[in-house]
Amino acid sequence: MEDSLVVNNTNLGAAKNAKNDEFYTQYSDIEAEMNAYVEYNSDVFRDKTILLP
Repeated sequence: MEDSLVVNNTNLGAAKNAKNDEFYTQYSDIEAEMNAYVEYNSDVFRDKTILLP
């Protein structure tokens, strides 16, 4: 178990050093999450503004 933590920490350190740690949420993931909210409460986004890049 400890070996896997060392490997994971090494990977995180390498990503930080390389500045290659950006994360972008996919549109399909946002859409699925918003649909789940609407299924739970159809008025959840009523009169709201949703900003997406």
